[in-house]
Amino acid sequence: MDNNKLENNKHSAMDVTGGTGVIAVSTEKIQKSDLNKMFWRSQMIQFSHNYERMQSLSTLYALTPVLNRLYADQPIDLRINAQKRHLEFFNSHPVLIPFILGITAALEESTDEDEKESVIAVKTSLMGPLAGMGDSLLNFTWFPIAGSIGGAMAIEGNFLGPIVMFLMINALYIPLKYYGIHMGFSKGRELLTSGAGKKVLDRISTMANVLGVMVAGGLIATVVNVKLGLQFGEGESPIVIQDMLDRVMPNLLPLLITLLCFYLVKKWNGKHIVAIIFSIIAISIVLAALGILI
Repeated sequence: MDNNKLENNKHSAMDVTGGTGVIAVSTEKIQKSDLNKMFWRSQMIQFSHNYERMQSLSTLYALTPVLNRLYADQPIDLRINAQKRHLEFFNSHPVLIPFILGITAALEESTDEDEKESVIAVKTSLMGPLAGMGDSLLNFTWFPIAGSIGGAMAIEGNFLGPIVMFLMINALYIPLKYYGIHMGFSKGRELLTSGAGKKVLDRISTMANVLGVMVAGGLIATVVNVKLGLQFGEGESPIVIQDMLDRVMPNLLPLLITLLCFYLVKKWNGKHIVAIIFSIIAISIVLAALGILI
């Protein structure tokens, strides 16, 4: 970044703690109307869902009014960089994403240009915990309750059953989205301006990372299935390589394959995920045809 531009940004910011090396908060630029625009745009959060970056394009679309406001007087390259950083992988529960967007907007407004990595770090660290919370409380609790009531009415021949189900679901979902954005924005700002705010964010990030590691570990053991079909010797007691590996460490091959994928994704900065997926498919087909994998 140009040093003069960075200096200008720093001059336009206000140090709320009076110390050095702390979060600098700029004058408030984001308006309530920007948050409301973000709310309406968040209704389309699933419209551009894809398997490479999930909801990143739609979250950028929702954040665009805020970014346009913050970078209205900034060089175009800074606005482009802001849009690019929100195209990173993002996936969470659609109803709780507005809360993350509110916090992200507060962070975008409150951090200097050289601290923008923390915006993405907090944004991505929140997506996992809120996704799990949304699945358990909304998808597996509220949605079945509303569906049961509406379904029971429909079975009895009441045409209002589907309408009641629709109204019950959205009576909870829409307020969660609207107030989620505004609460996320105000609470996110409070976190940043409070004395212990950065510690709270670090703690949330650490907790989210630990949870993410636990979830990834569980997925490796249950979802990734790699077994060797090699064996030596014939008769009643052949030497089966897979059995020997399982005695050393169960799920050793799935763990190694997953670690290799993580290494390649990190090495290439997530640019060749699709190529990695197709390579794994092709290699698996070839090895299975040769009898090396089963």
